[in-house]
Order: sequence, then structure tokens, then C-alpha cells
Amino acid sequence: MRFLKFLLVPIAIAIGTSAQAQELYVFTEPASNMPAKSVGFRLTNEGRVSPDFSIRTTPELMLGFNKNLMVHAQGFLSNMDGSYKVEGASLYAKYRFLSIDEIKRHFRAAAFGRISTSSRPTFSEDINLEGDNSGIQGGLIFTQLLHKLALSTTLSYTRSFERDSKQQLGMPQPNQMLGYSLSSGYLVLPFVYKNYNQPNFNLYFEVLGKTNPENGKSYIDFAPAVQMIINSRTRIDLGYRFEVAGNVANRYNKNMYMIRAEFNFYNVLK
Repeated sequence: MRFLKFLLVPIAIAIGTSAQAQELYVFTEPASNMPAKSVGFRLTNEGRVSPDFSIRTTPELMLGFNKNLMVHAQGFLSNMDGSYKVEGASLYAKYRFLSIDEIKRHFRAAAFGRISTSSRPTFSEDINLEGDNSGIQGGLIFTQLLHKLALSTTLSYTRSFERDSKQQLGMPQPNQMLGYSLSSGYLVLPFVYKNYNQPNFNLYFEVLGKTNPENGKSYIDFAPAVQMIINSRTRIDLGYRFEVAGNVANRYNKNMYMIRAEFNFYNVLK
């Protein structure tokens, strides 16, 4: 019986884990959901060193209700306006509506939505619903797994809810943005899976872009990242995004590092 338990536990974890390791992108979400009846907790720190040193901390609770639906709740704290303080919160939901599964490959598609609030003043027409702006967002995600390589693209529309009282004099008004991304992830380790306690090491490269449909102003960021997954439950991310082209002034998340720790607990929801 002890041998049977030893064998079944990792198999149960593997069946419940709907997202492959190399799909767990650092700057975007995959179409695959987190495991059903699971709970996850993330703590993210991101920041910049120029033109001034500033940081943002994002605690995040994640709930996987079933194989198709997951919900995230986030809080945002930063020192971007002087003292370190709470600046807002966000709710994110994702529903996977398509799964085409084969051996060592699959294609999945999901729709997502987000609503956010932020107390920050607005300096830029760029809209960032993860701390900087109030607004609503909707979009689609398509993810393709090809053995150790995973590719994903995200298309989104974001509309700002900013009040005139938050607008800084002489700065462009945030209104709406089209978002698009192309993400790739490659499983480097282990070379051969023997059990689900083996550490996973993944390399990522993501291209992140937005366009203001009213005036055509745009930007493109490159975002390389590395990731370690331990015992299929604990995840450590380290990434950096930097602008390679663009004409959107006063962006909040231009040239920012990201450090994240994530902890997952399976089969805890009824």
C-alpha cells in the first residue's frame, strides 16, 4: 500500500496540473488554467532604477474552481508617488473554452477579463491595470505546446476609468489601448522526467506591445526571463522588460525588473 501511495500521489498531481511547466509565462498568462480545486499565492516585486528608484509589491490570491475557470485577486502597494502605500486592487478571471490534446502537444484557447482600481495620478496615455490605472480589460489567449517548447499569443482591449481630478496638468489622457503579446517558453531541465519532484528550469522570451487606436502611438518591449519550479508546487521567476521601440511618453512599466515567488496547494477546494 505504501508503494501504491508513493506511485499515485505524483500521478494525481500530474493529472491535476493542466499547464505544462514551460507554459507558465512570467509576464503574461497562458490559456491553460491552474489545476481544478487548487489555491495559489503569489508575491511579486517589480521596480525600476531610472529616472528614480521605485518598487511595487503585488500580493495575489489565485483560485482554480474547475478545469476551465480560474480567478485572481490582487492588491498593489508601491512608493512610486513618495511614501510606500496601498494604491489599488484588481480582479482577474479566465475561462478556457477550447482544448485539443495530443501526446506531448496541445492547443488551448481562453477568454479573460479584468477590472481594476488605482488611486495613482495619471501621467501617461499608457494604461496599466496592475497598479497604475483604474479600468476594465478583456481579451483572448491562444497557447500551443510542442513537446518542450510552448508558444502563446494574447490579444486584449483596455479602457480606462480615470477621473479628471487624477489627471496631471499637461499630460496625455489615458483612454483606451489595444494590447498584444507573443510568448515563448522552453523546458531546459529535467532532460528526462523521472518523477514530479524533479526541479524544472525554464527559459522565456516574451514580446509585449500596446497601441493607442486613437492616435497610433505604440511601444514594443522585449522581456527575457528564467524560472525554477520545485516539487511541482513552488515557482520562482526572475525577469526584465525593456523597450525596443515606441513613442508613448511617461510609461510606468518601462524598463522594469520582476521577481516573483508562487506557492500552489492542490485539491483544497470542495
